[in-house]
Amino acid sequence: MSADPTTVLAFETDCHIFDGCGFPAPGLHSFLFEPMFTAGGVDFNKPMLLALLSTVLVVGFFWAAFNKPKLVPGKLQMVAEAGYDFVRRGVVYETLGKREGEKYVPIMVSLFFFIWIMNIWAIVPVAQFPVPSIIGFPVALALIVYVIWVSVTFKRHGFVGGWKNIAGYDKSLGPVLPVVMLIELFSNLLIRPFTHAVRLFANMFAGHVLLLIFTIASWYLLNGIGIAYAGISFVMVILLTAFELFIQALQAYVFILLACNYIQGALAEHH
Repeated sequence: MSADPTTVLAFETDCHIFDGCGFPAPGLHSFLFEPMFTAGGVDFNKPMLLALLSTVLVVGFFWAAFNKPKLVPGKLQMVAEAGYDFVRRGVVYETLGKREGEKYVPIMVSLFFFIWIMNIWAIVPVAQFPVPSIIGFPVALALIVYVIWVSVTFKRHGFVGGWKNIAGYDKSLGPVLPVVMLIELFSNLLIRPFTHAVRLFANMFAGHVLLLIFTIASWYLLNGIGIAYAGISFVMVILLTAFELFIQALQAYVFILLACNYIQGALAEHH
């Protein structure tokens, strides 16, 4: 796989602090990748391949764990059951209840592990890139949740009732009802999917930039008295990597938690 452009610049030019070259700071160019190959008229680059590999890993893991389930589970089945149960009981049941939530468990489990694996690539050697830091991927995932939410809303309440639910119709609001409904429509139909996607994107984007800054700085400072500062920068890389492990799982959790909250709102009765 191709390496990050900024990292290539720093290492291939052997650029150090006292060599007369400037610090090769990461930027938007660090998120641009040339196509690695073309198949069926589609150009595949590094993020696309990592997303496809994430799909294969998630499907392969759960297929291997549950293809031939045993009453006394083996280690792989135990891990898969623990992960599945975490999403089912810790997120879906807590938000939607057991009766309403059971049908949404498969999609939430799939989303959680798919997003988590795509995030984890940021700290995996060679890969070293979080796929959701490309805005198109979080947007696609948010649109899946958006379609589910809208579909559930109109299926549960009908056409008129669905619009009332989305608009937050409450006749007890009196004269301010039109203003509230306008705000709710704008918020639910436009702002909600936007923030749902951007929250995941922004965290992964910022985390990757921070890791790049301190990784490149560790190499850039390896010259003369800068070696001491390079050590500090390298310690920051280790600390940020550990912090990213937490953020990667947290953002996958937050994404499906919000998705369940949206569905819960779709199932709620309007006033």
